[in-house]
Amino acid sequence: MNGKRTKQSRVVKTHLVLPNDTNNHASLFGGILMRNMDEVASISARRHCRTEVVTASTDSVDFLHPILQTDSVCLEAFVSWTGNTSMEVFVKVIAEDLNTEERKIAATAFLTFVAMDKDGKPVQVPGIIPETEEEKKLFETGADRATVRKDRRKKSRELAEFMTTKKPWE
Repeated sequence: MNGKRTKQSRVVKTHLVLPNDTNNHASLFGGILMRNMDEVASISARRHCRTEVVTASTDSVDFLHPILQTDSVCLEAFVSWTGNTSMEVFVKVIAEDLNTEERKIAATAFLTFVAMDKDGKPVQVPGIIPETEEEKKLFETGADRATVRKDRRKKSRELAEFMTTKKPWE
């Protein structure tokens, strides 16, 4: 099989949850987590293709457990599936209570990136070689997610054609 090992695109980044990053429930703001997910996912995509990338979509973000001020938050990202010029990046978020050592999957996400050349045109990306059971499972189910993405994008374009660009007060 031609391609790069999944682990070659792996990115791991850990943060403390600070008071300025929390909402009125003393849990991490979802928007801050999403920014950090996009950051690690884009690094992962660039490691895989070694070109510029653009975020094509955030396919899903599932918040499974709140991330509290007593937690550290570890984001792990890797390319889980590739198309011709696009890459699906899986992001797993692990919250760890620093007082009790309890760890839990707090969120998961799939983001899609397109590899670009110096002129801003899409370029082909290498395939991936999954090795762990987790990587293999995500790879095996990647084509189905790509089909859903393609259909959703088509529907989004159709809806956008229907929408107005007028100012709300006009």
